[in-house]
Amino acid sequence: MKPGAQDFAEAAERHLDDVHAFLVYLTGDRSVAEELTAETFARACERWRRYDPRRGSARTWLCQLARSTALDHFRAEDRRRRREGRYALDVPEAEEHGFGEGLSPALETALSRLSAAEREVLALRVVLDLDGESASRVLGISTTACSTRLSRALQKLEREVSAGVAA
Repeated sequence: MKPGAQDFAEAAERHLDDVHAFLVYLTGDRSVAEELTAETFARACERWRRYDPRRGSARTWLCQLARSTALDHFRAEDRRRRREGRYALDVPEAEEHGFGEGLSPALETALSRLSAAEREVLALRVVLDLDGESASRVLGISTTACSTRLSRALQKLEREVSAGVAA
């Protein structure tokens, strides 16, 4: 049975915060994450008829779509920067980057030093509490690779936090 409009509304309401949290950790920028969340759900609405609940949960499907939307955004930004000649400057913009409420400055700084892939696996496995199989499906990697990436990201995060506290 194909999912209907009511099913989409329920899934969107249930998983909106999870998708937004995932995109905040992926991008490191709350305002960009808000834009990408809106884009993700617009795409999801258009493609909902193609969602097959036998292949995974709506949450996993939405996170896969969010990841794809974010990657499209990163590619477009890369092209824009090259066109504008600012790509080579590599100067960070002066906008506020925030991963969440109540994080210590040391943890906030440590998270900003992780790669997008490391933040992505942490967001899926720790923040959203997806199981290894679901997270690996979102990332398009094996469960073993997902577990290894998570372990390395946690180790790096611990080193970064320890270094920030010691400084």
